[in-house]
Amino acid sequence: MTAFVDNQDRKGAARRGLPPLAALRAFEAVGRTGSVRAAGHELAVSHSAISRHVQKLQFNMGVVLVRGSGRGIALTEAGREFHAKISRAFDTIANAAGSLRPSRPSPLNIWCVDSLVGQLVARLAELACAFEDREINLRTISSRADLADMEADAAIGYYDDDIDLDGDLVAHELWRPRIFPIASPAYLAQCASIDDVADLQGVTLLHEESTEQWERWLELAGVVDPAQLRGHRFSNACLAIEAARSGHGVALANDALVTHLLESGALVEVASSDVYMGSYQFIARKRIWTSPAIVTLQQWLERALSISGFLADGITGVDPAANLSGQNNDQTGVSQSDADSA
Repeated sequence: MTAFVDNQDRKGAARRGLPPLAALRAFEAVGRTGSVRAAGHELAVSHSAISRHVQKLQFNMGVVLVRGSGRGIALTEAGREFHAKISRAFDTIANAAGSLRPSRPSPLNIWCVDSLVGQLVARLAELACAFEDREINLRTISSRADLADMEADAAIGYYDDDIDLDGDLVAHELWRPRIFPIASPAYLAQCASIDDVADLQGVTLLHEESTEQWERWLELAGVVDPAQLRGHRFSNACLAIEAARSGHGVALANDALVTHLLESGALVEVASSDVYMGSYQFIARKRIWTSPAIVTLQQWLERALSISGFLADGITGVDPAANLSGQNNDQTGVSQSDADSA
C-alpha cells in the first residue's frame, strides 16, 4: 500500500520540530535587551523564569547561545546568528497580526490650562461623542506654558494681551474673562473693611508666582502708584484660590475657576471691579488648523463655554481659516493633505 502525505502534513511535521515558543520569546528578549532582568520585566515574568527558558532552548537546540560576560551575559556567535533570524520571524508574525487588526484612529491629544480642564473633564463623554471612536488624551499645562515644542494636536492656554507664539502656531481667542478678587467670608470678617479696590493694598494678597499679576490688576482697576505688595506666593491660580478658600487672604480669579465656590458661599467677590487682563486661547499648528478634528474641537469648546455661561454672546462662529493672518492655505503652507491628517 502506498502512503500519501499531502503538503499540509509535511508542514505539520516540520512545525513539530519548533522549539517552545515561550523559550524563543525569552531568548529574543534577552538578546535584544542584553539583560535577563530586563527581558523578564518586558515579558512580565521573573528573571529566573527567563533563565530557565533560555537553558531549555539551548538544551533543545543542542547549542550554547549565551555565555556569562562580566556581571552580565552575551550572545555567542551561534546565538547572534540565531537571534537575528528569530527576530525577523517575530517581526513577520507581528506584521501579519497587525494587517488583520482593524485600523484605529490615533488619539486626539489636548493640552489644557488647569483653570479650564475641569470644564473638559465634566463634559468628557460629550467631547468623546464629538469624535466618535477616537480616544481623548488630556494633559494639564501651566497658564503660560511654552508651546514651541508642543506635541499635542491642540492646546488651550491663558495668555496676556501680548501673546507671543512660535511662527508655526495659530491662536484663536476663546474667552476673555473678567478678573476679580475673592476671599472667604471668615477672612473678611477678621480683616479691615474693604470699601474699594485701593483698600486691597492693606490686606494679605495671594499671588501666582510673583506680585506682577496683582500689581497690573490694581493699575487697571484705577489704583495710582500701588504700594509695594507682599503676600504668599503659589505656582498656579488653583492653589492661590484654595488658600483664599481656607481663609489665608485675597486672591484673583475668574468665573471658570470659582463659580461653584461663589454659588456655595465658600468664597465671595471682594470690592466691585471690571478688569480684563488676558484671555483663553485655542492653539494648534498651521498645517492642521483647518483639519476636521481641529475645527470640530474649536467649535465644541466654544459651545461648552457658552453652555457654562462664560460666553455671553454664545458661539462665535469664527471661520478657523480666518485666523491665518488673512492668508489662504497655500500661503501659510497648509495643504489639504496635512489638514486631513489631524
